[in-house]
Order: sequence, then structure tokens, then C-alpha cells
Amino acid sequence: MSGVPSDTLGQVERERRSERSRSWTRFKRYKPGVVALFFLGFLAIMAIVPGIFEPYNYQETNLAARADGPSWEHPLGYDNVGRDILSRLIRGTRIAFLVGMSATAIALTIGMTVGATAGYFGGWVDSVLSRLVDSLMAFPLTVLLITLSAVVGPGIRTTVFVIGLTVWAQYARVVRAEVLSVRERDYVMSARSAGSSDPRIIFRHILPNVLGPVIVLASLAVGNIIILEAALSFLGLGVQPPTPSWGGMLADARPYITTYPHMPIVPGVMIFLTVIAFNLVGDGLRDALDPRQRE
Repeated sequence: MSGVPSDTLGQVERERRSERSRSWTRFKRYKPGVVALFFLGFLAIMAIVPGIFEPYNYQETNLAARADGPSWEHPLGYDNVGRDILSRLIRGTRIAFLVGMSATAIALTIGMTVGATAGYFGGWVDSVLSRLVDSLMAFPLTVLLITLSAVVGPGIRTTVFVIGLTVWAQYARVVRAEVLSVRERDYVMSARSAGSSDPRIIFRHILPNVLGPVIVLASLAVGNIIILEAALSFLGLGVQPPTPSWGGMLADARPYITTYPHMPIVPGVMIFLTVIAFNLVGDGLRDALDPRQRE
């Protein structure tokens, strides 16, 4: 930046790297978070290259084995039309991560932009944007998602955009509160005195310094988004067959919950474990990024 010595910028960068290293050290102390991180890493690999892990074609049917229970050849059994549940569960990991990460990215982009704009400029801009956030948060989220999905039409793209466009308000509120406490600090005043534009100050100097709470909130929210996607798919408003999703697998298994319990238990347990893992990682990040923590 013009007007700021290069050695000062270098010192700031070294301090940031040092803080990242200390944060990682603090995170490693929380063992459940580390285990959850490795579990999510394994799921992410499955989501990227599911074909490597699938023992069978996830669309292949065996009508003679419909709803058969677990066996050595098929550890999780078959579903109601004779498809291997393990293969469909692995393929469904891609949908869960795709929707979770993509919708979170959309919500982060919108929420951080709105929150930073409201907190930085204040005045009538803050009032208008804050009322918008309050209005969005006043709607019951599940009802809003169902309504929008029914109007726009089901599908994976619809699911991603509908969820992303409805959950950003929580990020905006957190970012606004953080920006209000940061905008009057010395480095922001120095950047403003040096002639930096408002967008540059917001995106270059303010947002990088309020990322801690946002990262924690996002890590916790991914699990909630996976639940929302499963709920929409369960209701037939999310990912459509034959593409497997965990919510869709639950919907297919609903009529057989008492006669063939392995069918609903498997995707239900997978949703539970994934959401718990994201929550544990979020707890670890909260402790690691807390400025009050000391070595």
C-alpha cells in the first residue's frame, strides 16, 4: 500500500504467520476436533473421487435381493429396489459436501459483504441493511426453504442457491458487529489517511481481521446446511433421483422402517456423524482462534 513502509508490511505478515502457527497448536490440543478433522478429510476424499471407494455401481439393481440385510459381499445390505446401500452412501457424500460447501460459500460471500458494508459506513446504510437482515431472520428458515424450493423447482442447483441465499443473515450480523469494533483502529485510520478507497480498506484491511468468528460460525453452519439439504431431499424438494443423497435414501426407506431397519439407519447415522464432526471441528476452531487463549 502506498505510504506504508515495506518493512512494516513484512512485520505484519510475519505476525500473521506466527499467529496461524499458534492457532494450529491450540487446535491440536483439542483431540476430538483433530479426530473429527481427519474423519471429514476422509469424507472429502470420498466426495471428490467416490468411484474409487464404491464396491459396486450405485445405480445397479438386483431385484432378487431387494431390501436384503447386510452380508459379507454387501456390508450395509440392499435398498428397496436392490441397489447396494454402501455404494449409494458413498456417492451421497459428494452431494452432502457439494451442497454444504457451496451453499456456505454463497452465504459467506453475501453475509460478509452486507455485514462489512453496514458496519463500515454506518448511518442510513447500516439501518437499511440491518432491517433487511432482521426481516430475513424473522422468517422460519425451514418454511422459507420449502416455499422457495417448491416455487423454483427441485434440483441440486436449486438446493445450493436456495440454502445459500437464505442463511447468509447470520454471517452479516456477526461481521457487522466485528467491523464496528475494528473500523476505528489505528491501521484502518492509517489506510484511510494514505488515500485507500473504501472497498480496499474493507476487503484488504478490515475483513481479514474479523475472519476468526466467521470461520468458526461457518464450520458449525456446514453441518446445519447438510441437515437442511437432507430435509429438502427427504421431502422431494432437493436432489432428485436417481442421484443418491442421504436425505433421499431416508425418504426411500421410510415405508420400511419397521420391516427393514437397516435401510433408514445407515443414512441417518451418516448424517449424525458428519454433523457431529463439523460441530467438533467448529468447537476446536473456536478455542484455537480465541484471542484470549495463551500458550
